Amino acid sequence: MVGEGVLYECLNHPDVEEILVINRKPCGYSHPKLKEIIHKNFFDFSPIENQLKGYNACYFCLGVTSLLMNEKDYSHVTHDLTLSVANVLLRNNPDMTFCYISGAGTDGSEKGKLMWTRVKGKTENDLMRVGFRKAIMFRPALIEPTKGLKNTQTVYKPVLWLIPTLRVLMPNYICSLKEIGLAMINSVEKGQDKAILEVRDIVKLASSGTQI
Repeated sequence: MVGEGVLYECLNHPDVEEILVINRKPCGYSHPKLKEIIHKNFFDFSPIENQLKGYNACYFCLGVTSLLMNEKDYSHVTHDLTLSVANVLLRNNPDMTFCYISGAGTDGSEKGKLMWTRVKGKTENDLMRVGFRKAIMFRPALIEPTKGLKNTQTVYKPVLWLIPTLRVLMPNYICSLKEIGLAMINSVEKGQDKAILEVRDIVKLASSGTQI
């Protein structure tokens, strides 16, 4: 859902010149500035590595739920996969900004009681040490979907009518998919000092385009 929403904002943003999407299956979009590579093994980018040069940002939106997963398996597909991709991209784009979709509640100390918060925390910490020009961690909580997109998660559909009220009552916990996409674009285009963006930071950066 997040990947499609960010892609949608990039396709419609006048300052985004070219987009490369790497997917296991077609994303279903066609656009003059969109290029897509279908690639099955995200732990081995060597067959397509020569096509990854010349990009100034990565918006990394891949992720899985920790539900019914043990820590070893969740860490493998959350931490190990992300760092594997990050190192390949850095090797080919040393000035790249890496934007990572994390989550509200992520534990940067890596010592929290909840397994997923520790794994996400370690992933964030290691990404900030990889060596990118800038690595920015986005921590959304409840996300307001973009109307008309195909991949809205089922869990959101029954509560869509409540979101305007919830945004007033809980402004620190709700942002829109549009705001995430615009904040990612602005973090690269306008510059961004903070390395970890909570919900309020995401909303502010999306609307103003100024550093926070």
